[in-house]
Amino acid sequence: MTMLETIREKLGVAGPWVEQRGVHWLDCTGVNVRTLAAAMNACGARFITITAYELPADTGFRMEYHWDLGGQLLGFALPLESKSIDSIYDLCEAADWIEREIHEEYTLDFAGRVYEPLLLREGNTPGVNLRETGASGKPASGLVGKQEVAR
Repeated sequence: MTMLETIREKLGVAGPWVEQRGVHWLDCTGVNVRTLAAAMNACGARFITITAYELPADTGFRMEYHWDLGGQLLGFALPLESKSIDSIYDLCEAADWIEREIHEEYTLDFAGRVYEPLLLREGNTPGVNLRETGASGKPASGLVGKQEVAR
């Protein structure tokens, strides 16, 4: 049995791995993301990032968790119908920054974690696409999305 099949079996996913543009994808509908992270840690995989997509017509979000396993890029797709998903930060510290960014951009809640002060400019709220602009509508001082820690 290959490592990919072992992972698929551990996660209880019936569907096949699909290779697309050098990434092996597995549809993890119904899999808890903490179970996924624990399985990836157990096989020595390295966390890369999370990509979040808002789906059309307010149908939810798609979360893609990306891992490297011995030079092989693995992608796990998780549909998200609500605005909450479990955090994996305590299982994988590398997820800290991207979970915070996704929380601020989409107001998605990563359950089980406490957020530090927003990385946004003071007075801003989560869920907005921030761009610091001058009177001309162009980025002020040549900076796009300048971030400061609220104090």
